[in-house]
Amino acid sequence: MPDLKPVLSQEEIETTVSDLAQQISHDYKDREVILVGVLKGAFVFLADLIRHLTIPVKIDFIRLASYGCNTSSCGTVCLTKEIEIDIGGKDVLVVEDIVDTGLSIKFLIEHLKTLKVRSVRVCALIDKHERRQSDIAVDYVGRVIEKGFLVGYGLDYAEGYRHLPAVYDLQF
Repeated sequence: MPDLKPVLSQEEIETTVSDLAQQISHDYKDREVILVGVLKGAFVFLADLIRHLTIPVKIDFIRLASYGCNTSSCGTVCLTKEIEIDIGGKDVLVVEDIVDTGLSIKFLIEHLKTLKVRSVRVCALIDKHERRQSDIAVDYVGRVIEKGFLVGYGLDYAEGYRHLPAVYDLQF
């Protein structure tokens, strides 16, 4: 049985989410923004984030696949669920649980740009650089965590551990 080493507590996550929401609300105060949550991992973060926002938003989801049941990216990103609302000419904020290799978020940004959005920015709870393969900027970063295989608060390993209320480093 793997060990779980605490990385971010529930309290640290709540403070981080509140701070991000305040910054996003300020930056988008006079504009309509569409939040696009990346399934499955970002659903917990997105749900908490929208409850802290002080601006009206529209929400949709997209799903990408690159990890499967492995602990590292296979290097190929596939779109498995497209967004359903029209985002043409709109400001889009992609909400991600973690940016790790950067391959998925780079793929997603390029895809969204083909839909003729006004702007696309990225908000990630965790920006992790250990396996970064793509030079990608995250506009709103909750926490920078340098290494580890992270689970909890939506982050998974083989679809498990998402339910945990904090973030842990899964020690194999």
